[in-house]
Amino acid sequence: MTLFATFRLALRALQRNKLRSILTMLGIVIGVGAVVAMVGIGNGAKSQVEAQIATLGQNMVMVYPGSYSQAGVHSGAGGAGTLKLEDAKAIESEIVDAIAVSPGVRTSAQVGYGNQNWQTSVNGEAPEYFEIRQWEIVSGGSFTDQDVRSAAKVGVIGQTVATQLFGEEDPLGQIIRIRNVPFQVVGVLKPKGTSVMGSDQDDVIIVPYTTAMKRLIGSTLLRMISVQASSEERTTAVVQGITDLLRQRHRLNSDRENDFIVRSQQEIAEMATATSKVLRLLLGAIASVSLVVGGIGIMNIMLVSVTERTREIGIRIALGAHGSDILSQFLIESVTLSSLGGVIGILLGLGTSSLLSRFAGWPTLTSPDAIVVAFLFSAAVGVFFGLYPARKAAALDPIDALRYE
Repeated sequence: MTLFATFRLALRALQRNKLRSILTMLGIVIGVGAVVAMVGIGNGAKSQVEAQIATLGQNMVMVYPGSYSQAGVHSGAGGAGTLKLEDAKAIESEIVDAIAVSPGVRTSAQVGYGNQNWQTSVNGEAPEYFEIRQWEIVSGGSFTDQDVRSAAKVGVIGQTVATQLFGEEDPLGQIIRIRNVPFQVVGVLKPKGTSVMGSDQDDVIIVPYTTAMKRLIGSTLLRMISVQASSEERTTAVVQGITDLLRQRHRLNSDRENDFIVRSQQEIAEMATATSKVLRLLLGAIASVSLVVGGIGIMNIMLVSVTERTREIGIRIALGAHGSDILSQFLIESVTLSSLGGVIGILLGLGTSSLLSRFAGWPTLTSPDAIVVAFLFSAAVGVFFGLYPARKAAALDPIDALRYE
């Protein structure tokens, strides 16, 4: 018997019990739909995190102060206060693949303009900071190296600060007060949205680091050094070079731990996506249980079908059908049930992802690879769980089968 004839015969057998066939497929439909939807949600969350990581900049390496321990008391990360301006200058001059360096300080301050005021973050940076962060200035321009040398009272403001202080008014050239110190607005940053940690990146004012040190903070210790590597491939070399240089400058022996922390953008991305990866795998595993349950349902129904059609099988064998023909028929019935359920499940999963994205605001991203894998897996479930009933049908003795009532 040809494969086409066997397939047609299998479809005819399934159509005899339409309701039973539909109910059997339901487990596969739910399983595949759940897998596709969960993978789409997981991939969407991952892509959102990666997009947020990309807002940090390009090939970025960040250096932070480490912690200290004194009399049994341990400070948190960044509490050691070990980074100095000279460290940043040494990185700039001695690390070949570091194409841009910005020493940074941080503080929080009340900012006022007219009768408006706003609590925001004030970052002291070098002009290279905007290049490192790939942060476009949509209005005005950046401060200059001369502004850094003279500790000029100028600043570039984020979109949130501009909205809160100025509303629809043009901020350029206006004078704002940061801790009662007048600063002139020379630029407005392009919106970046929220960071990986969920903070508003646009709620910031960036001023020359020398100005922040002298007029706002009163300290020369750095909170961070931002570095841009020449390429993604050289990022690891830059991290190692900075580590070796700072250990030498801080006179750390081989038995002493680093009093600073060096993180590359790649490491931050891996740490940020680790949770979403575990969540994606967990959701996929849970959804896959439905596929297994659906496969067991297919096996159960096929065994029932073999029992009901024992006499039919005996007649076919008596008329010359081979065991392989019987095996193929029941196996095709099983694969048809699972594959058709897989197609419907894929459509259900895509529809569910679309609804969640539209009404719940969850980011979803379903790749073609996930759809192909879901379909192939559903077909494999049909083969795996349909093989035993098919072999049982093929192994029936024709005389016993003809006597079966």
